[in-house]
Amino acid sequence: MKTLLFYINSLRRGGAERVMLELASRFAAEGWRSVLVTSYPAPDEYPVPPSVLRLNLEDEMRIHPSPAQNLGRIRKLRRLCRQYAPAALIAFMPAPCMRAVLATRGLSVKLLVSVRNQPEKEYAGRAMRFVGQRLLPLADGCVFQTEDARAWFPEKLQKKSAVIMNQVAPAFFDEPPASEHRGVVAVGRLNEQKNHALLLRAYAALGETGDPLTIYGEGPLREKLEALARTLGIEDRVSLPGQCGDIPGAIKGAKLFVLPSDYEGMPNALLEAMALGLPCIAADCPCGGPASVIVSGENGVLVPVGNERALTAAMAALLHDEAKREALAKKARETAEAFRPEAVFARWRDYVYALIGEEG
Repeated sequence: MKTLLFYINSLRRGGAERVMLELASRFAAEGWRSVLVTSYPAPDEYPVPPSVLRLNLEDEMRIHPSPAQNLGRIRKLRRLCRQYAPAALIAFMPAPCMRAVLATRGLSVKLLVSVRNQPEKEYAGRAMRFVGQRLLPLADGCVFQTEDARAWFPEKLQKKSAVIMNQVAPAFFDEPPASEHRGVVAVGRLNEQKNHALLLRAYAALGETGDPLTIYGEGPLREKLEALARTLGIEDRVSLPGQCGDIPGAIKGAKLFVLPSDYEGMPNALLEAMALGLPCIAADCPCGGPASVIVSGENGVLVPVGNERALTAAMAALLHDEAKREALAKKARETAEAFRPEAVFARWRDYVYALIGEEG
């Protein structure tokens, strides 16, 4: 049985982690031995199906490893490459990609790396810029999520790369439509990148409305966001329920979905909302993820990054225009057909098979 090795820091619930686990599972279903390697175990991880072998390089969670620990991870990953002799090693995220490049030097293992966020953020600083500009081009291939992200990297890497957007789970396509719609929703980790503070201020500027705001997700800014809602006088109309085990069912009845992020790769939450047929407003943020799926005014609305007035105006306009919401929702659902798992995996499979010289 031929083997594919997958490597990421953890399986903590996030977009990149979900995509990697889905890839490993789908390749396993096609007859591959899928070995999913993480740097460490983490709390609140995605469950791994029996068809995928899960290995940890370390027994304890270390988000910021020392140089010696980093070197240890590289050596352990190299040993696994020798042990399993995979046809390819597929790595996500900056640090795992860096380790994968170094671990596979001199081995007959094809290396595929993937950029999952805005390069200027992921590869900021002299050391990480060196990783992005010098080390990543040593890989045999790379998957980007947007053309804007690909353009940041050297031509050497661009020439052997592919742009593949994220898939959306079948549950978002299969969820029965809501009988009525009310409220504004957002989904995302409560951190600086997602800029939920902007959403709170823009929502407060709407004034009294019968549509409450719900932000699903957890993160380090919870207390600051709750305090901001109190300061704005909207705490009675804003809910931060934390993580949700049934996002399709929770958000399908909203009038609007809003993505206020300062930057994104390919935002899973936006793709999922479109698959549900929700009218969506998204910040036109780097590195081009929202703009690559939304034609503003046709299947959603794009607003400038960090622009509170524009976000308030867009929400106000759609909350008072049911016909426009319905039109945007219909087009969003049509656009989302390209995000179905089978279509996205087919592109990954074709690219991986071409990389390793395997017949599809």
